[in-house]
This record gives sequence, structure tokens and C-alpha cells, in this order.
Amino acid sequence: MSRADLPIALSIGEPAGIGPEIIAKAWDRLGAEIPFFVIGDARHIDGPVEVISQPSDATRAIHRGVPVMTRDFGGPRVPGEAQAHHAPHVVGAIRDGVALVMQGEAAALTTAPIHKKALKDGAGFAHPGHTEYLAHLAGVDDVVMMLACPDLRVVPATIHIPLAEVPAALTRDHLTRVIRITHSALQAQGYGNPRIAVSGLNPHAGEGGAMGREEIDTIIPVLGDLRAEGLALAGPLPADTMFHAGAREGYDVAICMYHDQALVPIKTIDFAGGVNVTLGLPFVRTSPDHGTAFDIAGQGRADPTSLIAALRMAREMAG
Repeated sequence: MSRADLPIALSIGEPAGIGPEIIAKAWDRLGAEIPFFVIGDARHIDGPVEVISQPSDATRAIHRGVPVMTRDFGGPRVPGEAQAHHAPHVVGAIRDGVALVMQGEAAALTTAPIHKKALKDGAGFAHPGHTEYLAHLAGVDDVVMMLACPDLRVVPATIHIPLAEVPAALTRDHLTRVIRITHSALQAQGYGNPRIAVSGLNPHAGEGGAMGREEIDTIIPVLGDLRAEGLALAGPLPADTMFHAGAREGYDVAICMYHDQALVPIKTIDFAGGVNVTLGLPFVRTSPDHGTAFDIAGQGRADPTSLIAALRMAREMAG
């Protein structure tokens, strides 16, 4: 069986959030379009389930219910209230998903949302988020988080750090690695020489040093070196003019300097349909671009659109 024919592994995420609900809704809407299986406690899924013993069983089981390689999480889920005893199992589901993909038993990994504080409190989770933990499990030093929807792809050069720490984190070496990883990943997805737009850090991209020197000291030299290698780079560009429809037609992906600079535009353009993709891993990983939504968990209101988009993108990339 080729990798493209394998099912997608889906870690259940935080049981107290909307993950179990959107998983069931995604299965209901997708039918057998995309074979996938869940790693988690089958009792937590809000819908019909089919317990399976190995990933290859998912293709047949998905016609009858959500295929689940079940784990005993030690108790029921309480929507909106994280249980400390679930945390080690949530982490274990991610770890098992990575192992199955790297062993060639699953085509890709899709991850349902986690609650980082719940994992820290209940399992001593030491990583800032999914992205960094996946890099640790895969044994790679540098990964990049890309958010994607049909109208926009964005990459934050820095992710889960305080805003005050961003300027120091934006070294020439770091920014160079982010751009290289993004360029290589898009090439692998079929873009010959992807067009990459790079934002400035400061308002008006520093305005010639009047509003900060990060553009002059860091961003411009990096872009110059990489342009000399043939990369198609534009910037540094003012972030407030990069994301209208006309501007988006000029690039394939935008690299921004910090988390909100990248995520605000994509969540404004397509809040429900954005997908989180980790670039630089030795396997495909996607995730819905939203959190656990404790405030609506268990109420039947959660929208599975982003999870469906994540599963479809995982299938497309794995193929």
C-alpha cells in the first residue's frame, strides 16, 4: 500500500474541548471520502464509533462510525472543564500519532486542539505548543508554522513568545532558516520558485530607520543574501498593506515577524476554514486553526469546517 492510500492519524486533543464533537461532525459530513482514525478514548467521541486495533482497519470501519484506536483516559470528559488525569493521555495520543506516521502506518497526522495550560498542569508539558512538541518528537531543530486557507498562506517567523522578546529572537540566522524552510516546503508542494512576501517588524516597515532598525539591521540583509541565491522575495513590506485582495495576488505565501501579525489576517479572511500546517517535519502534519473553545464545548455548536479542511489538506499533501 502506498503512503497516499494509508489513513490519516487524528489525535483527539483536549477531551474537554470541542475536539470530540467536531471529530464526529467531520466524520458525518465526510463519510468515507477521507479515511482517518482517531487516537483517543472512544468514550469521549460524540457520535458512533468503531474501535479498531490497527490503522489499516480504518478504511473499512469508517463506513460504520468514527474509527478509534482507543486509549483509556481514566474517566469521562467534562465539556469545558479539563481533567488533570487526562493530560498525560492527550500527550500520549500525539506521541503515538507521530510514531504511526513515521513507521509508515498512517499517511499523515492531523491534530485536534490541545489546551496548553491543562497539559502543563496535568502532565508537566514543557513545550510552548503542538508545533514545538512535534519538532521534538521528530528530532528536528527547526520547523515552521504555516496557516493556510484558499486565499492566503502565512508564516509567523516567531510563534509562542511574548511580543517583547520578538526583536531579540529575530536574528539573521533564524529568519534565514524560516525563509529557507518555507521555500523548500512550497517547492515540494508543486511551486517552482514560490513567491514569498516578507513583512517588516515595525510600522511602515521601519520607514528607513525612523521607526526602528530591525528592517535595516536584520531583514533587508537576509533578503538580499537569499535573493542572490535566486529566491523570489518581496519586502520588507508594511504589514498593514500586505493582505488586501490585490496584494495577495502577488505572492504565494507571506512571512510575518510575529504571531498576531500573521494570524490576524488569515483569521479575518477565513476564520472557520484556516488550517495549521507544520513545515520542516519529516511527515505531513495539519491541524484546525482554532483552539479548544471551552465556552461552547458540549453544546452542539462547534463548527467542524476547519478540521475538515485540515483532513483534506493532509490527504492532498500526503498524496
